[in-house]
Amino acid sequence: MKGEKVLVAMSGGIDSSIAAMLLHEQGYEVIGMTMKTWDYATSGGSTKETGCCSLDSINDARNLAVTFGFPHYIIDIRNEFEGPIINNFVEEYMAGRTPNPCILCNTHIKWEALLKRADQLGCKYIATGHYAQIKKTGNRFTILKGIDETKDQSYVLWGLSQDSLKRTILPLGKYRKKEIKEMAIARGFTDLAKKSESYEICFIPDNDYRSFLKRKVIGLEEKVAGGNFVDTQGNILGQHKGYPFYTIGQRKGLVVAVGHPLYVLKIIPETNTVVLGDKSELNKTQMWVKDYIILKYETLPENIEVTTKIRYKDKGTKSTLQLIDGKIKVNFFEHVTAIAPGQSAVFYEDNEVIGGGFIMK
Repeated sequence: MKGEKVLVAMSGGIDSSIAAMLLHEQGYEVIGMTMKTWDYATSGGSTKETGCCSLDSINDARNLAVTFGFPHYIIDIRNEFEGPIINNFVEEYMAGRTPNPCILCNTHIKWEALLKRADQLGCKYIATGHYAQIKKTGNRFTILKGIDETKDQSYVLWGLSQDSLKRTILPLGKYRKKEIKEMAIARGFTDLAKKSESYEICFIPDNDYRSFLKRKVIGLEEKVAGGNFVDTQGNILGQHKGYPFYTIGQRKGLVVAVGHPLYVLKIIPETNTVVLGDKSELNKTQMWVKDYIILKYETLPENIEVTTKIRYKDKGTKSTLQLIDGKIKVNFFEHVTAIAPGQSAVFYEDNEVIGGGFIMK
């Protein structure tokens, strides 16, 4: 691929930096690009900016590009990011669901922004530092898990289109994190190898989504305060602080004493009610998925057997899929606990992502 131009998303962290280094060493004509999606000051928070959008991270990305002698650009996509991601995040919590903004961002913001700029710069490919792989079978592209199961990020990439996948390179999918750190050290970037990783949502660096919602929704506390905790029979168990501040499966912070642990089973925004119950009542054997994308197949095979993950760190559960009235019915082979509407369900055959969608109520 010597001479092919590739636009690399560079956050300033070790993964995207090594991805750019590897492609540069393989003979690609690398162009680095750092996307400014958010600045924490606009949310009213006082915490110092961290992660991919901080000034330090942007400078780290630029310095690495200068060291290796390839161009680097910074683009401000805060306006593109605000509506689809921030507003959706708030709307989902206000609707009693639990969003995963990183998946939505990958699908509708980052890849679109990269491909748009790649076309402007004459780049055939784009690349990121995700721990996943891309496989082509016939005329279809699918995503494979990264070799390092502890870092695998295939779950957050299910929403990418065929057009996006055929132009994407994921250099880190065949490596383990330990190897990536060793590469950084071997190339003289010891500080990069020691750099701490951020696991928070980029626009909530303090990891306090409740405070973020309060800042974004005028009068939120007045709108949702005073709602009831109830059991499955409707008996009032106490008062909660507002339904958007709870998620399915939550145990901590309920402040309800009944002599045994209680968990959030259901959130009802219309009545500002949070339903509590025993842990066993979180167990389900079925769920429905909407707005799905199928990667591996032109159409979903009838009653196909897969492993379904309902959250990023989920080990996955064997299940079958049925397409009914434009939605996917998932039938689990065993009980699955704490299925949260708004999260993504991702379907695997062995280590291959065949598709995914959003969990419904």
